[in-house]
This record gives sequence, structure tokens and C-alpha cells, in this order.
Amino acid sequence: MNVDTLIVGAGFSGLGMAIKLRQAGMNSFLIIEKSEGIGGTWWENRYPGCACDIPSHLYSFSFDLNPQWSRMFAGSKEIQEYLEQCAQRYGIREKIRFKTRLQEAVWDEEGGLWHATTADGTKIDARVIVSGMGALHVPHYPEIKNIDRFEGPAFHSATWDSTVDLKGKNIAVIGTGASAIQFVPQIAPLAGKLMLFQRTPPWIVPKLDHPIAERWQRRFHKIPGLMRLFRTLLFWGLELRVLGFLRKGWLRAQGEKEARKHLNAQVQDPELRAKVTPSYEFGCKRVLISNDFYPTLARPNVELVTEAIAEVRAHSIVTTDGIERPVDVLIYGTGFHVTDMLIGTRITGRNGVEIHEAWRERASAFLGITVAGFPNFFLLLGPNTGLGHNSVVLMIEAQVRYVMSCLRMMRRRGPVMDVRETSQKQFVEKTRQRLANTVWQAGGCKSWYQDKSGESPVVWPGSVVAYRRQTRAASASDYQFGKVP
Repeated sequence: MNVDTLIVGAGFSGLGMAIKLRQAGMNSFLIIEKSEGIGGTWWENRYPGCACDIPSHLYSFSFDLNPQWSRMFAGSKEIQEYLEQCAQRYGIREKIRFKTRLQEAVWDEEGGLWHATTADGTKIDARVIVSGMGALHVPHYPEIKNIDRFEGPAFHSATWDSTVDLKGKNIAVIGTGASAIQFVPQIAPLAGKLMLFQRTPPWIVPKLDHPIAERWQRRFHKIPGLMRLFRTLLFWGLELRVLGFLRKGWLRAQGEKEARKHLNAQVQDPELRAKVTPSYEFGCKRVLISNDFYPTLARPNVELVTEAIAEVRAHSIVTTDGIERPVDVLIYGTGFHVTDMLIGTRITGRNGVEIHEAWRERASAFLGITVAGFPNFFLLLGPNTGLGHNSVVLMIEAQVRYVMSCLRMMRRRGPVMDVRETSQKQFVEKTRQRLANTVWQAGGCKSWYQDKSGESPVVWPGSVVAYRRQTRAASASDYQFGKVP
């Protein structure tokens, strides 16, 4: 099979890229998606209570605003349905091959194209590959002694097993991250006993969520300008928060003050309050939003366990203080392999160098989009383009616009385009310097923003506005171009 552009992933990134290609009349493209449906993260994650922590009206494509969001913070099902509608509306669905996982892609220097192979053995030749694989799709499991010996039902939040009956069961949940604080309040009323194993408490602020009245949905539908104004207000309300993450000061202190006030109001027991009070700076780990997590911890059938797990047995968990707790069902709320980008996929560029080899020190890319030695290969939500303060869809759109400018430039200057190593190194070094004093690296915690060396190859150390300015269009001086022999 031959296509001009191969897109990997049918989430926000892949669909956004495909829509812009179609609008530009570049119709020789294919999307391959490892799952059975559209949505990426929002197809994979179906656990009870799964929702976005960015306001719905900002968590959507700027070119396809949705006046009918039912809540301020939409649930995963509603977001997945929105993406499904986008695929239908722009004629993208027929361009997607589901249950097709990219296994390998090898650059052919002589042919000036990529030879891709999927897990089922399908061969696809493409001049350009755009990775929209994202980071929140490969579950991370904790390294705990004898964890494989557990004999009851066990599953990760991202692979939720709805066939398991939780009623009256002793449920162990490992992890207190973004997923756990959403599903724990949903399943606690069902459990006979729920034991929540916490390693480090998160900072939590109130979730300003409520249904969006039908009259407002009608107004947004009739007056698109009103909806865009609302979106703009949401954007700037979140965008200004980045200042608190980048440097110490009033804004960060105000965020912590709000979180402490929320904690003190919802947790009356001094002993429990001490257990859920973080010892690191506000923002160092992902700041979570919830109105029902703290009250759930006060339920008589819920126990917060802060002692480390010593081992897992066939039907129980033993902590380092020697206490053994019987467990019927084990649920992992332990997140994803965020810093292990492109995990499970081999991308081999020039001179036989595999991308994880090139990333031996750390994952890095020019503007988070292109990697030296890997021509015609583009990353969406690549290294250092994640956000801790605003909607990542805004970053995706900036990157798609940049890739489109690259594709247009390739038509004029040559069909092979590779970022200069000097440009990439300068960008990476500048980004590392800017990250050094941010809360993500200097806030006194270990988080999924960081890799094993303690650096952050994930988050963007700046505002969305600054990133969009830098990615407005590709500059030919940052790239070298070649023709196919």
C-alpha cells in the first residue's frame, strides 16, 4: 500500500492532522489506529467517572466548536462522541484503518520514503509519517513484589473491566492520581471495603463543574460569536496560571492557599488531613480537580493506606508495617508511560539509528515536532509540548499548522526534509534551561513529568501563546532539503 502521508492514531492529534490535509486538498493519506474506534485517550479510558479536567468549550477544535456540551467538564463518552462526529463531518472516517498498530517504520534513503509495518504484517510505504500517538495510552504498572501472584480480578483504569462485579467486594486501589480521584468516588459506594494505597498525596482544588443549561446551549448555537467569546475567556483564565508554574510568587501561593482551603473544608479528621496534605510545592505534580474525592475518604468503608506495599499475595496485600489486608479485586490507578514516548514502536531513521537510541539521554525534538536524522517524520504532542495549565488541543492545533507549513515547503524545496541538528540542540538546550527553575523540576517532588534522570521531557516551560508564536510557520533555515535520487 502506498500513501503520501501516514498518520498514526485517531485521537485529537490524528484527526486534526487529517482534517487539515483534507481541507488543503492533500487527500493521499491514511490513519492507522490500534484500537477499535475513534478517540485515542477518550476511547481507551472508560472507567467510571472518567472526564476531562479542562473546560469542555476549550477542549475542542477551534474550527469545530460544539455548542451542545452538556457540562462544563465533559465526560469521556461525550468527548469521544464529539471526535466521532468530527470524523464523520469532515469525511475522515473512511480514511481510518482500525485494529492496526504501527510496529515499525524504516527510512529508505534511496527511495526517500518510509517503509512501515503494522502488527498484522501490513506493509505501507509513505513519503511522510505523522505520529499522533500521544502519551496517555500505554498503562504503567507498579513494580511491587509478587504482584503477578494475585489471583483475583486485576485491571488498570485504562483497561477497565466492567464485567467484574464490585458489589460488596474488598477492593484495593493502588495510586491517587488523576484517574483514581475520578473513579474511587464512583466505586466506593459499591464496595464492601475499599483500600486506597497512596504513595504521595496530590494537591486538589475544587472542580467548578455544573450542567450547561439548554437555554445556553441554544444561545451558543444561534450566536457562534458568543460561544467563541466564552472560549476566549476560558483560555485566558487558564493561560495566566502558567506564571505560577514557571516561577515562585503570588500566583503559586494563591493556588496552594485555594487547595489548602478546599482540603481543610472537606477533611475534618486531623489524622486523615495530615495524610492527604502534600509536602511539595503546589504544581510540582499535576494539580487535580475534585469535589467528591476527599468526602469519599471519610466513608466508613474506605481506608487510606499510606504505608508502602511490601508484597502482594494471592488474595491479599501486605504493607511494610506487617499488616495483611484481604483483597478480592485489585485496580491500578498508576497512570501511563508518559516519558517513554513511542514505546512499543520502532522508528529507524538515517544510518540505521532507531529513535530510542537517538533518545538515549532524553526524548527531544525541535519544537517537539521534528527529530534530526528522521526525515519527513513529524510528532504531534512530542517531547516538551505537554501542558500543566491549559488545553493541550491548542498545542495540537499549533503543531498541525506547523506540519502543514512543512509540507508546503517540501513542495517548493524538495521532497525530503530533515531538521538541522544544530537547530534541534539549540532548542533543546534552551528548553532545559527554562525548565530548571520551574515547579516541575524544582518543586520537591517526583512526578510523571520527569524521566529517570529527574529532567522533564514532557512539559512545555511556557505559555500556549509563546508556543503558537514559535510554531506559526516553519523556517527553511532550520532544515535541510533533499531530492529523491
